[in-house]
Amino acid sequence: SECQCKKEHAGWGEGAGKGEERSRRRPPRKLVPLAYKQFSPNVPEKTLGASGRYEGKIARSSERFKELTPNYNPDIIFKDEENTGADRLMTQRCKDRLNSLAISVMNQWPGVKLRVTEGWDEDGHHSEESLHYEGRAVDITTSDRDRNKYGLLARLAVEAGFDWVYYESKAHVHCSVKSEHSAAAKTGGCFPAGAQVRLESGARVALSAVRPGDRVLAMGEDGSPTFSDVLIFLDREPHRLRAFQVIETQDPPRRLALTPAHLLFTADNHTEPAARFRATFASHVQPGQYVLVAGVPGLQPARVAAVSTHVALGAYAPLTRHGTLVVEDVVASCFAAVADHHLAQLAFWPLRLFHSLAWGSWTPGEGVHWYPQLLYRLGRLLLEEGSFHPLGISGAGS
Repeated sequence: SECQCKKEHAGWGEGAGKGEERSRRRPPRKLVPLAYKQFSPNVPEKTLGASGRYEGKIARSSERFKELTPNYNPDIIFKDEENTGADRLMTQRCKDRLNSLAISVMNQWPGVKLRVTEGWDEDGHHSEESLHYEGRAVDITTSDRDRNKYGLLARLAVEAGFDWVYYESKAHVHCSVKSEHSAAAKTGGCFPAGAQVRLESGARVALSAVRPGDRVLAMGEDGSPTFSDVLIFLDREPHRLRAFQVIETQDPPRRLALTPAHLLFTADNHTEPAARFRATFASHVQPGQYVLVAGVPGLQPARVAAVSTHVALGAYAPLTRHGTLVVEDVVASCFAAVADHHLAQLAFWPLRLFHSLAWGSWTPGEGVHWYPQLLYRLGRLLLEEGSFHPLGISGAGS
């Protein structure tokens, strides 16, 4: 009942104290450098498990040239020996991974920057069917050109989410990514395995422990808190490393990690009613905006204090009946990659209606559900390009 719901919300603010939170933190994982000539994952670059097949050279005059975007990140040094700016041109996916890696390099070696020696190649300097011709590959070093760092640099590139990393030469590390098209059905919206939700019983559980049929805290259409049935998982990949956008708030403090293409609800000021908060891609959220969080009582706005990136294990995308859920006490959509939350909720009504049949023979660990992949293909035919996140679409899959 509504009364019972409010009573349970009254205890939301009485979470673990700072000391208890500190005791749960694990020490940072020790990074193992890649050995010379080692590549990760341990499959050929142009296979499905890595960066995927070559799709054809991109020239300045070709239609696909619009797929490339310049990277002007001041924390990255571009060699640009051709003096054409070509090394700065790359796909959005490659750019996002490179920008994440630049942060890791500065954190690992203060005063040192990431350096790109080769990016997009329009001059035919690489082997036939090189992903450099599509802006999907970069060759990298550190700014101090200390070759003793390159093994660890390669490991940092793996952690940053590159789809294939090769300690190719004593002089550089080669990194590449999936094409925007093949990556699309794998880059929608997910949360890490350890992200917690609140059950109707009041218990907090990790998403990895949630099962269809559980009722989790969510947001109703009128902006009020409610408990909603988990119908299915649109994606469930327990062992996949993923790059997440981290949204941190103050007053009250919350911290949510979610994939960049995932939707959450934002407003530019704290006076907007919850139902008027608009769905926004996580990668577009800026400090100073407001997101909705679980408060005492009900839902309340919290100011975004910081936005960062983080690599974590596991990718979970539950679909609830209401199309929303509260993760780590922050309200999020179940959907991703399409900018319109209400359109996504409408598109998924057949799955909500027939969820018990639609999942069929799916078992945990088999990845993305077929339905969001079907929606992706239909969406590309019916919707304008600007409706999609640049990293791709999969409804609420990842």
